[in-house]
Amino acid sequence: MAKKAKKVKKEFVVFGLGRFGTSVAAALADGGCEVMAVDSNAEKVKEIAEHVTHAVTCDVVDAEALEALGVRNFDGAVVAIGGDIEASVMVTILAKECGIPYVLAKAQSELHAKILRKVGADMVVFPEKETGIRIANNLIGGNFFDAVELSSVFSLVEITLPKDWTGKSLIDLNLRAKRKINVIGIRRDGELNVNPDAADPLEDGDILVVIGKNDELNKLRELGK
Repeated sequence: MAKKAKKVKKEFVVFGLGRFGTSVAAALADGGCEVMAVDSNAEKVKEIAEHVTHAVTCDVVDAEALEALGVRNFDGAVVAIGGDIEASVMVTILAKECGIPYVLAKAQSELHAKILRKVGADMVVFPEKETGIRIANNLIGGNFFDAVELSSVFSLVEITLPKDWTGKSLIDLNLRAKRKINVIGIRRDGELNVNPDAADPLEDGDILVVIGKNDELNKLRELGK
């Protein structure tokens, strides 16, 4: 009888252990992920060590040092470096060059964010501690979508169309009545339509932009996996 394949945990590396980086690293670890936390400050590394899989003191802008850590094997990276814009940009570049498929980076300003996107960041955030925990939950769920918390109860999110909704229209799905969420736009082939025709059939790969209660949005996220 064939052995069951062992479930592989998702692996993330977090660069920078300020309040945001520490929050994300701990939340990812609490969610069952393998987490490597990296910072040049030995004291910060020591503080997070018991909460993550690996904690490493390292010069994060040293390409050879990052290569030696084996970061190319990770599912994603969080570049949470604080005030040093040059370092955050360099680490983002190095993370992508190492082959990490998904890089989320923290920005200090719109200009900083623009530079991070130019050098390959897959997502840029302007976080507080609570946002860091929410982002970690999104990463754990494997659903890399933008989310805006409108309150402690409601959010606006982008979510991949569930497979069994392909070919159906918004009228068919009747999401407002059945799930208490509102679709305010559809992103298709990189273009956002903020006034979609409710009778048009949805297509595989569509991204729905929706507003609703967080518990209902979490259920919808599960369908989109």
